[in-house]
Amino acid sequence: MSSSSFVRQEIAPAEAPPSSNAGAGAWVRKNLFATPQDTILTLLGIAFLLWAVPPVFNFVVGHAVGPGGTVDECRAQDAGACWAYISARISFFIYGFYPIDQFWRPNIVMLGGAALLIPLMAPKLPFKRLNALLFFIVFPVVSYILLAGGAFGLESVPTERWGGLLVTLIISLVGIICSIPLGILLALGRQSKLPIIKTFCVAFIELWRAVPLITVLFMASIMLPLFVPQGVTVDKLLRALVAVTLFEAAYLAEVVRGGLQALPRGQYEAGDSLGLKYWQRMGLIILPQALKHVIPGIVNSFIALFKDTTLVSIVGIFDLLNTIQAGTSDINWSAPNQAITGYVFAAAVYWVFCFSMSRYSIFMERRLNTGHKR
Repeated sequence: MSSSSFVRQEIAPAEAPPSSNAGAGAWVRKNLFATPQDTILTLLGIAFLLWAVPPVFNFVVGHAVGPGGTVDECRAQDAGACWAYISARISFFIYGFYPIDQFWRPNIVMLGGAALLIPLMAPKLPFKRLNALLFFIVFPVVSYILLAGGAFGLESVPTERWGGLLVTLIISLVGIICSIPLGILLALGRQSKLPIIKTFCVAFIELWRAVPLITVLFMASIMLPLFVPQGVTVDKLLRALVAVTLFEAAYLAEVVRGGLQALPRGQYEAGDSLGLKYWQRMGLIILPQALKHVIPGIVNSFIALFKDTTLVSIVGIFDLLNTIQAGTSDINWSAPNQAITGYVFAAAVYWVFCFSMSRYSIFMERRLNTGHKR
């Protein structure tokens, strides 16, 4: 060994990574300026944001009239969004034409639904069976009695007076909850070996998927009364609920069928080898795996359904969008930005609900992931 060499007797302390490979600067270089094409796209994106963000911010926040403002402030030449108009008409946007002195009834329904739904969606909370029983069976009956009235001394409120966000939530929740079991049955029926069941399911799915939802709503609202006996009336909201449920079930059936076909044949054979009957094999082995694989598709259908509930306004049901459109005719709050403010408010409400469903879908995907991701 020469005098200029030595053997280290202790472990050298760890050193920080090079500044060029860590930190915010490295992330920017890697994701925004890695190539000339990325650099051009990044600069174009920055230019677009500098052009679009300031006007939007000024309209929504900077020059906006707050909830405590007046209509004269909203009519000013440089005024932005008129949030005072939203604050003044918020009860109409939520409840529609529901009697003001009876607002406590839909409030109880919405708070009760949230109180039952949130624990049901939290996987670690106990008493899931009791919670599901209350939410899917007891809650709908109690909600209808509270909202419609006519019993237990409650004032009768026909569905024609329901409206706003209340109707939007009712249509979307009923459509989502009722279409899931119906869609699963249709998907299983399409794979049945019995010709009658398979033909019926195929015909049902293809018929409803080939017709736009707006056409289905028109048929349910206008054409259906022509086929019922004279003197028999069907509630308009009930017609819309049935139409939306059947329409959504056809799409969910194809989503579930994709999950069923994605499973290897060995899963079906494993159930047969255990001596399980058809419904036992489907309920215990096949469907849990199939539904787990198609969570993104199912939630995507739910988000589309929630947004498509705006179409019921065409048949005279005052959902959230229809109440906002009707509110623009209020001359007491007539202002240049009155309608735009209402539509911005509606867009924000729909975004909150749809984004929440999307994030919950991601949470469930990660929780149910059993190593299939690559």
